[in-house]
Amino acid sequence: MTQAGLEPRRRAVALMTQVTEEHLPLHTPHRLDEVMIGLPPEERARALRLATEALRWANRSDRLLGPHLRMKPEDQVMNALRLALYEINVTGAPSHAAVNAAVSIVKKSKAGLVNAVLRNVMRMKQDWDALPPPQTAKWLRKRLIATWKKEAVAAMEIAHSRPPALDLTVKSDAAAWAEKLGAELLPTGNLRLAEAGQVSAIEGYDDGAWWVQDAGATLPALMLDAQPGERVLDLCAAPGGKTMQLVATGADVTALDISDNRVVRLRQNLARVGMTAELVIADALEWTPEAAFDAILLDAPCTATGTLRRHPDLGYAKDGTELETLVPFQSELIDRALGWLKPGGRLVYCTCSLLPEEGEAQLAAALKRHPDFTVGTFVPEGVDPAWVAPAGGLRLRPDYWAERGGIDGFFIALLQKPA
Repeated sequence: MTQAGLEPRRRAVALMTQVTEEHLPLHTPHRLDEVMIGLPPEERARALRLATEALRWANRSDRLLGPHLRMKPEDQVMNALRLALYEINVTGAPSHAAVNAAVSIVKKSKAGLVNAVLRNVMRMKQDWDALPPPQTAKWLRKRLIATWKKEAVAAMEIAHSRPPALDLTVKSDAAAWAEKLGAELLPTGNLRLAEAGQVSAIEGYDDGAWWVQDAGATLPALMLDAQPGERVLDLCAAPGGKTMQLVATGADVTALDISDNRVVRLRQNLARVGMTAELVIADALEWTPEAAFDAILLDAPCTATGTLRRHPDLGYAKDGTELETLVPFQSELIDRALGWLKPGGRLVYCTCSLLPEEGEAQLAAALKRHPDFTVGTFVPEGVDPAWVAPAGGLRLRPDYWAERGGIDGFFIALLQKPA
């Protein structure tokens, strides 16, 4: 095998091991750059794609590997095995190439083990497609079943097993752009491309006609329903999809984020689409605005469990202990943000989480702390009425819109301040 063909696989296994051993997500900025150093852009993209998809199918790979392993090997070896089985069974890569790559990636002392295990698995000729969809990580699956029951979780796992389509939010003329790009025009006004390829090569990218944003992620800004001239705050704003939505309404937008690097990316994204907003780098728990806002969008930091269809690594990188710090942090952000509203103002609180602790329970607790606030009933156009949560707000799950390819999981609630 040529070094060019081997190197993206080697980096993919390194990325997977970062996730499974160090519990760092694939897209952890400084680590991603360290692992990818020296790779040209196309090989970097391939390595990241291989790591992402091999982790998506890791649970199914483990089912095949289990009978041939006396004990689970070290993470690097396990991930080389997973990558090889993913390539053979999903991408259709020649088995000899995938096996040779796996053998070359691991330490010499483990090469014999990797070669023997993979050849034993292939000798069994098990039907990969007949195996159940990959199960969600145990820590999360247990919580999801307790909340949504087994049937719903099984539907979510089917959604998680399907690589997501590319959703775009366009500045204007969505129908015209849908026809131009051969995209599906979603009920919420987004475009969905089943086969996207390189994003920067898609027509309209250089002109800033659109930006990448899952359909679910567009709903919080649509629910806020910002109006021209309103003073609007986007809290925890980077990378900027929601900020751009708000600017497009004609509102006077302030976008705040705690991270310098994330604000740099936000500034770049705004510049590409020809938009401007007031950008603030600050800790929301310490910052105080000069004047109150008509509307605030709070996309709070969370476990991101609603984005597993896009980020299958998160099930391995996290273990649920994050909730101990995230839930009180979310509550603090809600309390501060509500205090920055004008009389009659409104706040949209959202998390891309499937866990009620970060959604429905946060809404209920906020209403107890702020009994003068009410839950708004406005629902954006194109939203399925079944998505409206019993106590108010919207609850999205990845298995919704299954016939269209799914949608990211979210909880979104509109809180209204009395006039």
